[in-house]
Amino acid sequence: MRGEQSYTGTEPEVTELATEGVMTLDGDEITLTYEETELTGMEGATTRFIVRGDAVALERTGTIQSRLEFTRGERCSSLYETPWGTMVVDIATTKLAHRLTGRGGVMEIAFTIAINHQVTGENRFKIRVKEVTR
Repeated sequence: MRGEQSYTGTEPEVTELATEGVMTLDGDEITLTYEETELTGMEGATTRFIVRGDAVALERTGTIQSRLEFTRGERCSSLYETPWGTMVVDIATTKLAHRLTGRGGVMEIAFTIAINHQVTGENRFKIRVKEVTR
């Protein structure tokens, strides 16, 4: 997984993480689930990407409670609950593409994010999923 955050006037901040998770298929829905760690600053949270056609939901449960909706060309608002308080998060999806199958693939999401209605920057996720053979 590669995450990139850009803020006005600064160089992009890049984070890369390799983790094990579970991918499930249920009809036309694909779910990617993994546990957050101390490295991400979200230890105790479970993250799920739920892919349905041209839309993706990012759900976090546990120490962080949130659900963000990504649909290309649309805006979505939601509450983002953390141990430090709750914020209103506005998402405007600029790119959403995936080539996921039962054996893995790639998903890419690009979006702007506003916290409490103030734009804070641009973000991008690129997730590569591959089957682990043991």
